[in-house]
Amino acid sequence: MIVTNVRGGWLRRSPAPPWASAALALLLAAIVLGRGTLPWWATAGGVIAPLAATALLRAYPMLSVVICAATSLAAGLVIRDSVPVWSAALGAALFVISLLAGRRTPRPTPALAVFGVAALLDIAYGLAAGGGWGSGLLMLALVVALPWALGRILRQQDQLVALSAERARLQERARIARDMHDTLGHELSLLALRAAALEMVPDLDERHRAVATELRAGAGAATRRLAEIITVLRAGTPAPLEPDAGRIGDLADRAQQAGVAVTVERTGDDLPADVDRVAYRVVQEALTNATKHAPATPVHIRLSSADDSTTVTVTNPLPPERRGGAGSGAGLAGLAGLAERVRLAGGTFTAGPRGQQFEVVAALPHPGAP
Repeated sequence: MIVTNVRGGWLRRSPAPPWASAALALLLAAIVLGRGTLPWWATAGGVIAPLAATALLRAYPMLSVVICAATSLAAGLVIRDSVPVWSAALGAALFVISLLAGRRTPRPTPALAVFGVAALLDIAYGLAAGGGWGSGLLMLALVVALPWALGRILRQQDQLVALSAERARLQERARIARDMHDTLGHELSLLALRAAALEMVPDLDERHRAVATELRAGAGAATRRLAEIITVLRAGTPAPLEPDAGRIGDLADRAQQAGVAVTVERTGDDLPADVDRVAYRVVQEALTNATKHAPATPVHIRLSSADDSTTVTVTNPLPPERRGGAGSGAGLAGLAGLAERVRLAGGTFTAGPRGQQFEVVAALPHPGAP
């Protein structure tokens, strides 16, 4: 069963929605009551054909299209100079069934082939009989082909809605991943650094030193687990997250309390709110990587703000075993996400070794700057 609409009463297991079933029942009753001078077999066919097409809608929508096309041609051959009540009711029933079949048809080619063959057969019959094929083509176009095309349009709209919902879900997963990396990753790195500093206190007894060692190891394991979770959550295209930004000075103070030698150098005026938010994330990510991969090195933060742009530079000396702690790839993932955030803000981003130091540089234009 193909379910393509999530907006109303289309999610049903029956071949047709309740409103369509009720409409078909009324239309079939009109066919029986308005049969007029039709022979019994024609009346039976006008009732049985829509019922059979409706029963096949869910499992075999193309067979429903074939039945509707054949019934429309047969009705067109019977109609002459007037439109009796039974023919109007039959046409309306075929319209509803064809619309539902269009919603359930995965590929348009088979239905288009059915319409083409039906049209050719009707024309051939009309030429052989000396005329009388125009009504059949009109019935085929108005009560079968047209509603089927409308059903296809509705199906495509529903698929677009489903794709939009999936895209929103993936973006939300990416936002969660970005938030976890920007906040939890930083806090876990500082926790590991505090535990390492406590572990090296000379007058600490061995029992407490063992607890500090376990705490540091647990923080490292939690960081690796966080990197795995972020990898899973980033199954879709990453989308920038805009949480409430903290102050860069407060971020440096917290790192200093954790034992990191951090210095902050600022020149220029205060940053615009959007720029300050991105700059905060740049400093946060750089501090996280520094405390993770070079925990014993000082970190220097420089903010240079002009009228139209701000440059954020974070540097720390490279340890001899610089690559030893980056096996999980979490730092690379963080820098890649940071580069995307800066790009979306209209700026440029570079990160990597520069001489004996590791340098992170983000140039951020101010809003409204040329």
